[in-house]
Amino acid sequence: MTDPKPWFPIETERLCLREFRPEDEADVHAYASRADVARYMGWGPNTKDETRLFLGQNLEAQTRWPRTDVTLAMALKEDDRVIGAIRLWGVNAEYDTALIGYVLHRNYWRQGLTSEAARALVRAGFETLGLHRIIATCDVRNRGSWGVMRKIGLRREGRFMQDRMVKGTWCDTYSYALLAEEWRAAKV
Repeated sequence: MTDPKPWFPIETERLCLREFRPEDEADVHAYASRADVARYMGWGPNTKDETRLFLGQNLEAQTRWPRTDVTLAMALKEDDRVIGAIRLWGVNAEYDTALIGYVLHRNYWRQGLTSEAARALVRAGFETLGLHRIIATCDVRNRGSWGVMRKIGLRREGRFMQDRMVKGTWCDTYSYALLAEEWRAAKV
C-alpha cells in the first residue's frame, strides 16, 4: 500500500479526513481521554502526556512519504474540529491488503459519521491505492464498530477466541473484510 503522492485530504459530505496539526491536541484529548471511547481499545483512556505522544508520533510520521501507515484526523467541515481519527495501514504488501480502524468522540456516535469516513477511506484504498483486500477487526462486544463495518459493505469472516487482552481481560475479536471485486460489484 504505497502511492508516490499523498491521496488525502479526503472530503465527504460532513468531514475532512486530513493530517493532524499541532493545534489539534485539545480536540484529540477530548475523545482520547474518555473511558467510553477507549473501552474496547488497547489504549486509553489517555492522559494528556499520552495524547501529546500520540499526536507527536503522527506529526513525525507525516514528514515521511511514501508511507504504508496513514492516520488521519476526522475533522468536521463546518468548523475544522477534530472529532476522531481513522487509519489505513498495510498489513501485507505482497497481497495488497490493508487494515482499517477508527475512533470517534462519544458525542458524535450514532450519526453516521464513522461510516461516512470509513466508506471514503475504503474507496481511496480500492480506487487510488489499488488494494485487493481491506480488513477490519473489533472486540465482539463493540456493536457500534461492527455495525460500521457492515454498513460500509465488509462481511464478517470469523471470530477469534480470546486473541487479545484489553485492559486486563481476554477478549474475542470479529474479523471483517472486503475484496476490491466485491466493492466494485456493490458500488452504486
